[in-house]
Amino acid sequence: MAGPRGAARALALAAVGALAAAALAGCGSGVGDPGAQVIAGGASTGIYYSYGGAIAESLRGEGFDVTVAATGGSVDNLLRVGRGEAILGFAQADAAADAISGVGAFDAPLRIEGVARVYDEYVQVVVPEDSPAEAIPDLAGLRVSVGEVNSGVTVIADRVLRAAGVEQGDFESAKLGIDDSVEALARGEIDAFFWVGGVPTPGIAALSETTPVKILPIQPETVEKVNSGHAGVYRLSDFPLGTYGTTEPVETMTIPNYLVTSADAPVDLVFEMTRTLFESRTAIARTVPAAALLDRRQAIFTSPLPLHDGAAKFYVESRK
Repeated sequence: MAGPRGAARALALAAVGALAAAALAGCGSGVGDPGAQVIAGGASTGIYYSYGGAIAESLRGEGFDVTVAATGGSVDNLLRVGRGEAILGFAQADAAADAISGVGAFDAPLRIEGVARVYDEYVQVVVPEDSPAEAIPDLAGLRVSVGEVNSGVTVIADRVLRAAGVEQGDFESAKLGIDDSVEALARGEIDAFFWVGGVPTPGIAALSETTPVKILPIQPETVEKVNSGHAGVYRLSDFPLGTYGTTEPVETMTIPNYLVTSADAPVDLVFEMTRTLFESRTAIARTVPAAALLDRRQAIFTSPLPLHDGAAKFYVESRK
């Protein structure tokens, strides 16, 4: 008999097949001219932006008029996709779950669907190497950037801090994006910052070359507390040894990262964009290492977001 993972995969593939059958029955034979399109990226020194830019370049090679936009991150991206201002956007699984439920940072449910699970992101709590802080509770009394307004970083930072017993009034909060956080830490204006992204994140890698840093651990019990109210989307993981000069194992938290689109996006357009995403993976990975983690077998798992019909069509056709 198949184990739980095999059964889950079979159910997922069956669902993909059903979606694709509906998509094939209802779509036309070509994309036509979709006009100018935007991919909602993130901060200009983050992986969202570089990944989005590489996807846009590949799509332009296929004849599409696509650009990448710098944004505030997951929440901002979801809002832009939901408003029809972007055809694709990157988002963390927790922010995406909030978006379709209309909770947290979202006043009403958004009609958002999945294109692919692209890679898992690491929660990175960065402090100078000589900082006395050794764990999340040590951030009490310090100056901490918890991420830019309308970013998924702020969502996770708040959840991690609360789970570790650090309340909002216990530290001096700054809401800076990754670029400003890196600069502020280098200038000594803040003592720590939160970031959620793939590794290595270019801005932090550049910082570590001039300002030695360390990553604070997130303990298993903290991850368990965060998960207790948020559908278990977070995982405990070891931070990749050697990243930013780390020399000792550090436990942290990871979260799946999705490429999303609007439920109303044209099926053929999303199909072609999904196809290009996978066919360009090797080329993109030369400049964006996280792209090498894209796996067709795992990409269909975008729960709780349903797969867009165009993406489902690609996954079924690519198995033939």
